[in-house]
Amino acid sequence: MKVLLALSIFITLFLIVLSIDAMVYKSNEDTKMKRSTFPTFTFKDIIKNYNEKLKLLLIRNRKPSKRNDQLNQQIAQAGLPIKPEEFVVFQLFSLLIMAGIFYLVFQRVGAAIIGAVIGYIIPKIWLQRKRNKRIQQFNDMLPDMLITITGSLRAGYSFPQALKMVSEESYSPIKEEVELVLKEMQYGSSMEDALRAWKDRMPSEDLELLTEAILIQRQVGGNLAYLLDKIIETTREREKIANQVKTLTAQGRLSGIIISLLPIGLGIVIYLMNPEYISTLFTHPIGRFMIIAAGMGAILGFVFIRKITTIEV
Repeated sequence: MKVLLALSIFITLFLIVLSIDAMVYKSNEDTKMKRSTFPTFTFKDIIKNYNEKLKLLLIRNRKPSKRNDQLNQQIAQAGLPIKPEEFVVFQLFSLLIMAGIFYLVFQRVGAAIIGAVIGYIIPKIWLQRKRNKRIQQFNDMLPDMLITITGSLRAGYSFPQALKMVSEESYSPIKEEVELVLKEMQYGSSMEDALRAWKDRMPSEDLELLTEAILIQRQVGGNLAYLLDKIIETTREREKIANQVKTLTAQGRLSGIIISLLPIGLGIVIYLMNPEYISTLFTHPIGRFMIIAAGMGAILGFVFIRKITTIEV
């Protein structure tokens, strides 16, 4: 029965791949590529071929939606050189791979569904971590950028020239973001529109403070260098307070990690000492239900502790 179920799943996935191939081939009959050599049918080429066809199918069937715009914005904030369609393909492959691994390990359809959910969530978690890391790097480098702009303004440069100097002397992600602002200004956008787009593209409170101050200064006038000095002091103080809060909440965050990993470590130790004593949890239906409930409780406890120890500055 298990063999028939696995065979049916494999045939279903194979038919889905063939359907995608047929749909893409039908729409591209009039645009066949000329090949001077015989094609090589390696496993890597086959995977790459179906990956490109799946991305092409997703692009053609894509409809403008708020979800696609949000995904595109998150990818841009993470600084990843990929398109939303490529990320969706990555999610699909992760879903299928994790579902297959969980089914091979546990031989259960329910386990395959759980694996599919995990495979779907993993790329999102990875994208969110990349996004948060890049935003944190941007915030850490922002005071140095302001110092460079202030020095350039006092030396007699204009604000666009100061931004150009920042793009030449800074590193990623400041360099990439400032170059994008300069390109928008070169392509005809006003400085105000380019700064507003920068603020919308990079969710940073310090950057929002900077752009709002510059926009107000351009409307009412004033000494921009002096204004930037005050912003530098504000960002330094905020960073100092954030580090103090992180130090004070370190014990709570560490406690959350230890409490979450303690049941797993204790279970491994008991299994190594007496496998028969704990094997009931994996063989009896009630034991499996208890494992699932314990895992969900540990995850919820970890999330709650992280929420409690996370303080916005």
